[in-house]
Amino acid sequence: MDQKHKKYLLIALIYIAFISLGLPDGLLGVAWPEMRESFSLPLDALGIILIGSTTGYLLSSFFNGFFMRKIGVAVLLSLSCLATALALIGYTLVPVWWLLPLLAVLAGLGAGAIDAGLNTYVEKHFNEGLMQWLHASFGVGVTIGPIIMSSAIKYFESWRVGYLIVGSAQILLALTFALTLSLWRDPENKKKAEVAKKENKDRNNKKQEIKMLDTIRHLPALLSVLLFFIYTGIELSLGHWTFTLFTESRGIRTSIAGIWVSVYWGSFTVGRILAGFLAYKFLSRKIAKNAAFLGLFGSALIAINLSKWLSLLGLALTGIAIAPIFPALISSTSYRVGKGHTVNTIGMQISAAGLGGALLPGLAGVLANNISLEIIPVFIIILFITFLLINNLITKLSSQAAKNAA
Repeated sequence: MDQKHKKYLLIALIYIAFISLGLPDGLLGVAWPEMRESFSLPLDALGIILIGSTTGYLLSSFFNGFFMRKIGVAVLLSLSCLATALALIGYTLVPVWWLLPLLAVLAGLGAGAIDAGLNTYVEKHFNEGLMQWLHASFGVGVTIGPIIMSSAIKYFESWRVGYLIVGSAQILLALTFALTLSLWRDPENKKKAEVAKKENKDRNNKKQEIKMLDTIRHLPALLSVLLFFIYTGIELSLGHWTFTLFTESRGIRTSIAGIWVSVYWGSFTVGRILAGFLAYKFLSRKIAKNAAFLGLFGSALIAINLSKWLSLLGLALTGIAIAPIFPALISSTSYRVGKGHTVNTIGMQISAAGLGGALLPGLAGVLANNISLEIIPVFIIILFITFLLINNLITKLSSQAAKNAA
């Protein structure tokens, strides 16, 4: 096989891997009503599972560089897929519910390694266009996930079948990575990586490093971190709780609700693709602000619940609206915090995103359990408003800093 075909095959594997990364995220929200019934759990027990998966995710992503140097990206991806597969299949076998959070840690370890490993590899060896499509392919995975799970519940009357299907697919992917080790060791890519590493090192040596403690004390950086915490809370609260809201509170059939959760993730994927084109015409910070306003309107449609179809429209609208926010926030980090604090802040932002994705959906579950499922869209609205207020404050601080510098 010549180098050109090897490159195309490698790109295809990268896309497939990120699609597989999104699949488990799309399963849990649809499976949860059946899962908690199987184990006689309250609504808010979902938060414990999310904390478990986030713990594993943060650990593996933090140590990603160490493991990539020790065993290489292909072996790391293979082991990560295997870990995810064992966790997903383990969900279907455990006799008691407290084993679910432990398996969630294992699933998070696998997901974090795949996410960080592929992002690192693509950033080193390929262009920015591939990176954009990489994250769009994640959206494909979370779109397919609800369809698989809702079909498993509909035709087999078991959430376990959905996890078995995706777990089996993860095993096949692990074998695929193990059998294609030579593709990931391409000498041309290795040479590019060494050149890129040297250039980055030279650039960093020329810059005046700002200590992490100084960044932590920098108010715009802390506010920027808070934006990421809130954003992922919005994204995953909708993804995890909409199915339960529609089926248990609003009487929408399981099959229809499952399809519309897929529509949410599908519109999210479309939004991610469109965001790449919008970035050429609009400033990233303006994209994030306007997208948040549109998401606020969509979530209001869900909360008001004038009709079933308007609620479903609001869900799809919110999905397409929030999609550009995360990459837009990443791209505009230096504007918000200043160039000197950018490197430190980006790492803090990613960590905050992981925590927000676990804690805020968990909080939504606590509120739903103690008040009503209908509190969830109201909770989303409050998060959007808070996001916009913080973003506006950061804009004022940035403008003032620019004036002072002038």
